[in-house]
Amino acid sequence: MKITYCFLLLLVCVNCIYAQSARKTENLVIVTLDGMRWQEIFNGADEMLINDSIFNRDRDGLKNKFWHPSVEQRREKLFPFLWTVVAKQGQLYGNRKYENKVDNANPYWFSYPGYNEIFTGYPDTAVNSNDKIYNKNVNVLEFINKQKGFTGKVAAFSTWDVFPYILNGPRSGVYVNADVDTLSFNHPQLQLINDIQFLTTRPIGVRPDVLTYIAAREYLKAYKPKVLYIAFDETDDFAHAGMYDQYLGSAHAEDAMIRDIWNTVQSMPQYKDRTSLLITVDHGRGDKIKTNWQHHGSRIEDAHEIWIAAMGPDSKPLGELRTPGQLHQQQIAATIAQLLGFNFTANHPVAAPIHSIYSK
Repeated sequence: MKITYCFLLLLVCVNCIYAQSARKTENLVIVTLDGMRWQEIFNGADEMLINDSIFNRDRDGLKNKFWHPSVEQRREKLFPFLWTVVAKQGQLYGNRKYENKVDNANPYWFSYPGYNEIFTGYPDTAVNSNDKIYNKNVNVLEFINKQKGFTGKVAAFSTWDVFPYILNGPRSGVYVNADVDTLSFNHPQLQLINDIQFLTTRPIGVRPDVLTYIAAREYLKAYKPKVLYIAFDETDDFAHAGMYDQYLGSAHAEDAMIRDIWNTVQSMPQYKDRTSLLITVDHGRGDKIKTNWQHHGSRIEDAHEIWIAAMGPDSKPLGELRTPGQLHQQQIAATIAQLLGFNFTANHPVAAPIHSIYSK
């Protein structure tokens, strides 16, 4: 019996060592597109909405840019990187046409609860507002920042100014740059971005997503973090404003920025073929009632429907998942940790990871 027990223990240890040595991901880029519906991710521009003069200033111009009768070509027009690169090299979850479902586990279906769920793995019902309150729950970026070799190498750049509270910057030690936080680094490109972000127009009330992105990219080049989170916001703001043309335009631009950050990391020896990419959303929006595309929250019956995309050296090229299944947003935190070889634990419950994202 002792010999059998020792053999099994040795086998487990060998498997753990092999799993660690086989893992290739050393860095991680996380991107969120606030309030971006799964309907556009998997189907492209909505035919009814793109033809609605109330929601579009230039229907003909918008249709020339984003419309095609074929769903496959239409979604590729809107998200060319997602469908020509991630769909071939990575994985996309959440096309409910195939009963492949991803949902919020929290009951609120708006931003702070969604981001809390993404990064803590815990759909805490006490997180029930978008107020600037420091999050008492431990997040996975904070956890990673405390691991050997990762301290000071975790950074977040966001357009929305609530992220320092969501990620609890003072406690977590994660560098969080939000809205027009000063980029106080001795680096010429970052100083230039500082000037631009304070002088530019602010059509959604905060700095444009492109400035959030450029700040994140130049920070990556200059300081080489091992984990970089970029949180876009314009898709949600333009949707709330009922501007479908601007919503699509921002989504298309964010896809281009994701392509650019992926090309950037693949051009740098520290990151090339050692970096995973994870893309997701905080909440969904309405669709069963078409005018509810603008809205979300628990009163909108389908606003809990979300999506996840992933790509990297430890992810199988499964493409668009067309098999029935059910994932939840709360599984993302543990998945982030597992991609880097860690088991995320906290002083609150943490949901199990999505194994198919990080197992070759």
